[in-house]
Amino acid sequence: MLPEDPVILLSFVNLKLRDFYDSLDALCEDLGADRQALAEKLAALDYHYDAERNQFV
Repeated sequence: MLPEDPVILLSFVNLKLRDFYDSLDALCEDLGADRQALAEKLAALDYHYDAERNQFV
């Protein structure tokens, strides 16, 4: 279950990417999350996934 609040979601996802997953696809697959919906929610805060950094920036 992913947090609903976008700011908390950003923190949660970046922590998971940093500590447990080597890609956003791996995180989404493991947590059963919709990659597009997640990216859109964080894009609303002007954060976008950077694959090279493996985080939303």
